[in-house]
Amino acid sequence: MVVRSLLAIVGLSWGLFIHSGNAQDGPALLREVTLRTDTATYQLSRDAVALQGETALYFWYRQDDQTVELRLEPERPDDKRPLRLRRSPDYQILDSLSREPDGSYRTRLKFVDLTSSRFLRLTVEQASDSAGRPPRREMVPLLPLTRTTVALRRSDDELFVGEEKVFELTSTNARNVKAAGEWVRGEDFDYRLTAGPNGALKLSVVPNQTGRKTLTVRLQAERPTMLAGGRLSFQLPPLKQEFNVKASRLRFLSPDKRSVTMDELSRRRGVELILDNGRSFELRRTYRLEDQEEAGGTLIAELFTRQYLSNDRVLCYLRPYNTHRQAEGYLYLKLNDQPLYITNLDITPKTTISNVQVLHRGGEWTGNLGISPGETVDVRLEGEGLQKARIYFEDLTIVPSDSSIRTDNRLVYRLQVPITYDKRKSTIYNGAQPTSYALSIREFQRPHPLDFVAVSYGEQARPITKLGGPVLYDHTIRDVVFQFKPEAIDVDNFLFGKQYLNFEIKLLNPKGELIEMRNVENVLICPGFNSPRAAFYQDKQCRTDPLSLNSLLGRKTYDLDDWSRIVVTVRHNSSQYGGEPGYSQTVELVLRRHIKFDIDVSFPAGLLTRKQGDTGYGDFGGISLATLAQLSFYSPEKINRLRPYKIGAGFVALNAFNLSQSNNTSRDLGIVILGSVYPTRREARLTFPLYLGGGYLLSAGKWFYLLGPGIGVRL
Repeated sequence: MVVRSLLAIVGLSWGLFIHSGNAQDGPALLREVTLRTDTATYQLSRDAVALQGETALYFWYRQDDQTVELRLEPERPDDKRPLRLRRSPDYQILDSLSREPDGSYRTRLKFVDLTSSRFLRLTVEQASDSAGRPPRREMVPLLPLTRTTVALRRSDDELFVGEEKVFELTSTNARNVKAAGEWVRGEDFDYRLTAGPNGALKLSVVPNQTGRKTLTVRLQAERPTMLAGGRLSFQLPPLKQEFNVKASRLRFLSPDKRSVTMDELSRRRGVELILDNGRSFELRRTYRLEDQEEAGGTLIAELFTRQYLSNDRVLCYLRPYNTHRQAEGYLYLKLNDQPLYITNLDITPKTTISNVQVLHRGGEWTGNLGISPGETVDVRLEGEGLQKARIYFEDLTIVPSDSSIRTDNRLVYRLQVPITYDKRKSTIYNGAQPTSYALSIREFQRPHPLDFVAVSYGEQARPITKLGGPVLYDHTIRDVVFQFKPEAIDVDNFLFGKQYLNFEIKLLNPKGELIEMRNVENVLICPGFNSPRAAFYQDKQCRTDPLSLNSLLGRKTYDLDDWSRIVVTVRHNSSQYGGEPGYSQTVELVLRRHIKFDIDVSFPAGLLTRKQGDTGYGDFGGISLATLAQLSFYSPEKINRLRPYKIGAGFVALNAFNLSQSNNTSRDLGIVILGSVYPTRREARLTFPLYLGGGYLLSAGKWFYLLGPGIGVRL
């Protein structure tokens, strides 16, 4: 409706309006109404317009929640009855209505939503008094005015026939622009204006003709503006924009699904799919989806249009016949071999797992699906349609990793097995459905260093790993006992599991010759109760008692000769660890002695003797015979090696083998103490020791001294 109101006429006719238009009964209640904003002042007597048969006070606003000052001047300032401003949901009364010294009333109002408010008005009331004057009420209509501009934001001016393009509009007051959301058809363009969730204006444009075309969008406002001459107008300035429209190109239709599974059910019944409205779709028609724009492409799927939806989209049935990946290119929607649109989505086969492998730290991929608690492993799944699979490992944690692989044919996950895992297997799920594969949970069974094995041979037990080389023991070895410390196998989160040990026992005589040998295999030692997996190691074969050699050997350790050796080799049974050799430690005990006592018979020859009272040494004697009880001394740094000297006491028959008949030959038997020096070469059978000592000659009855070589024979 076109409303025409001249401000001059309104001012002249205001008195008549007060007395006849707004008063409910009797004379007018108000003489003047004034609104003051932060930039201007508006009076009803001056700033009034006629709108739908009423005279309204107009004012300009910039914000929906504009705050104004309201001033009411009563027709009878001397009337003592106070005025009251009635409350309304369209505004808030910030101050109570107070009377000024000049008889007027003043308050402040804050509007709630000027753009959306309809039939905005002020209602002023005056109560009845004791004189019987009736209550009075007067309503003052308000007309908010605002200036609204709209501009089009674009990055380029290129459009294509039949292709919809959406532009964002900027406005000084977007809420004041009517966005009907309906298409406006034109010869050159079709367009529609919509408002987004946040109030943003969107202009959708579809060109119909090629060439340089000018788009003219006619906009309407929610709140009017005032033109020259006091005329009100709800029309905004038209929005004009020139575009370069080119020939049609294929439009992309976005599907609501990014992936469709191809199986027997989807091929026969189809899968529901929602596509953008192509604007030229025909309902209840079947279209082809091919992998190339030219005719004769491979049929990927069929699309059957079922019905239009309220959001300008189309509900369809998709029947897949071949697989397709978005990375392989677009899908062309055709009718009679003519491409109409393009779209893209994955058409993949049903998820199937054909192979599962496990990679342990530092190992190789293996089909053995056994994993251990506390272990971090990689699991590789191979099959088809895996990229869309939702793989879940029962009660296992998937660890994010940069090396994770996710393709349609292969998935790689890194898993952390809780150290307290209490099941025997972890089923692999795809979504909520279990697959035919499961990871078996097995206890760790890897070689542990042999520091949990200790040996006792007469002293306090010592770990066999602390024995560096042969142990020289000076006393009789009553027994050799191997003790085990199960609590030293699994410590904290470092798990090793059951330990299978082999014992190889050898007894060697002083010459290094083997006199007895015994093997003890598969001695099972299980981790102790301090292990977090102790409950899962329970086995009747687990050994806790010590291992005694004398209970195994025929020749007891306490019956061994001096310098005999006990050699025990402890090693892991490699067959229990998948061929891994494990650890090995040798314990060698040697029965050491410091002194050797023996009866020695030798043949000193060429001795120089000096008897008590003689002034010099006589001639070299002949071959004598010495029988001595001798002490030999072993080297402390070597095993069963004698020092080159001996000390002995016994008898010497001087010149016992001297066959000469000369009267100068002196034969006698002496009691002697001799020290001798022998060569240390073991391979020598014939030796020539040196003797030095003295004694007492029994026939001569004198003390004597002797020095000289001898002849020794080793049998």
